[in-house]
Amino acid sequence: MHDGILIVLGTAIFGGTLGATLFQKLHFPQVIGYIVIGLVIGESGLQWVGREEVAQLEYMNLFALAIIGFLVGGELHRDTFKQYGRQFLAIVLGEGVGAFLLTGTAATIVVYLVIGNWMAATAAGVVFGAIASATDPASTLDVLWENRARGVLTTTLIAIVALDDALAMALYAFGTSIAQMLTGQSVSVAAELIKISIELGGACALGALAGIVNKALFRWLHQPEKALALTVGLILLVIGICQLAHMDVIIATMAFGAVLINVAPLRSKNLFTTVRSFSTPIYVLFFVLVGARLAVTQMPGWLWGLVAVYVVCRSVGKMAGAYFGAKISGADPVVRKYTGLGLFAQGGIAVGLSIMAAQHLGDIPVGPDMMLGDLIIFTVTATTLVVQLTGPYLIRMAVRLAGEVGRNVTEEDVVESLRVDEVMDATLETIGENTPVTTVFEKFSDEEYMQLPVVDNDNKVVGIVTLDGLREIFGNQDTWEWLVARDVAQDLPETAAAGDSLSDAIQAMREMGVEHMLVLKGGEEGRFAGMLDSRKTKRVLHKLLLERQKVTAAA
Repeated sequence: MHDGILIVLGTAIFGGTLGATLFQKLHFPQVIGYIVIGLVIGESGLQWVGREEVAQLEYMNLFALAIIGFLVGGELHRDTFKQYGRQFLAIVLGEGVGAFLLTGTAATIVVYLVIGNWMAATAAGVVFGAIASATDPASTLDVLWENRARGVLTTTLIAIVALDDALAMALYAFGTSIAQMLTGQSVSVAAELIKISIELGGACALGALAGIVNKALFRWLHQPEKALALTVGLILLVIGICQLAHMDVIIATMAFGAVLINVAPLRSKNLFTTVRSFSTPIYVLFFVLVGARLAVTQMPGWLWGLVAVYVVCRSVGKMAGAYFGAKISGADPVVRKYTGLGLFAQGGIAVGLSIMAAQHLGDIPVGPDMMLGDLIIFTVTATTLVVQLTGPYLIRMAVRLAGEVGRNVTEEDVVESLRVDEVMDATLETIGENTPVTTVFEKFSDEEYMQLPVVDNDNKVVGIVTLDGLREIFGNQDTWEWLVARDVAQDLPETAAAGDSLSDAIQAMREMGVEHMLVLKGGEEGRFAGMLDSRKTKRVLHKLLLERQKVTAAA
């Protein structure tokens, strides 16, 4: 890997973040900004990032896909599948098979009209149909998280994109086997299906084992940073084993996340939150590279007609299949209406399958200047561009129409909405500056705090008395009669104003490493208002979070 690859990494992450910010201000999903920046700097634009650089960063893409799979698995709770499992299965089969049949049939007809060879056209059609069944989990989840979506439709979309990968792999094995038979290559469909079943089963078993190992080691890892390091290490091991054994990385890491969230729900909840928080640069790089590798400017003109047919038929197949699958399984009305809109995204999985198909079918001619492998890669590349630019917007439209945007309320959301005076303890007693030390000792015996504010006659805080400070004179009781609170008060530490943002105050407490912070009244310089206590604040936040989640769930 040459030194210039660091420039590529920096450009991709920096530029992708700026692009996402710009598109968010234009009310588009941020993932579109990532891909557009990739188009600008990649094969279809300025060509700052070429195929060589993209190939060198392939392991970063694998890591991104693994993190995506792990986080998707973390959303697959056992109780959810008990309640909705039948619906999920029906919808997956409906949308996957619907896209496969409709896209495959239409692509076969279009390719035949161009090249006049039914065998080659049918081979291309079944491969296109298999690839069309795949849905990109990365951009789907990115949009759902960006919009803080929560509800039955959101749950369904997450489950569908998780299960969809396995179906796409099975249909791909079937499709490529049929294509090889039609083009004169000796291959057994049954053998290929058995092979893919073993690979998918192995990936699930590997991921499940990683989840069990992670849970078993939790008991020795009490620091969150060590638990994170352990998990990332296991994810990398899973990636490496999948590469060696030719197993699907997303399926394996999805199984990892699903097993972990179900066998250790309490311990792993914070872990998934931490993984999601540090994964942003990885997501940015992944989607920028998706855009950078799209060499759409090199496509012959007639292929754009095939692209249009592929996009329309795939979209109709997924929408119709999802609707009928939801209807026959008795799914909620919003699931029937809007699930299809949320399944448009197509990304890394489809591109990966197209590359694999090109390796199997690359030497089959479909025209004077094109092989079947080139046809597949060009078409899937262009359709990925079109669908990735429209899919995220449609996903957001789906959850908005379903009324699920902004319903995934988190503790951070609650914190951001509050002021300090809404959670502070205003019952804390103050100590007059002329209060005898003997009385100060008595007040500490009745208070749970280790520090109390000292105020003058105008109720302005002039310092604090701490229990640690009083210990210094504890053994010299002769001085207690003539010492007053002002004599033993310490300088006033950093304080918060009652009207300050709670988020800013909590951040200041973390930076200082303190559990308490005095609060002064805003507009009345130096006057005491209350005490911000981290433990009490957490209890208040937890209560408010539960209340808001109940409200959004009932909405």
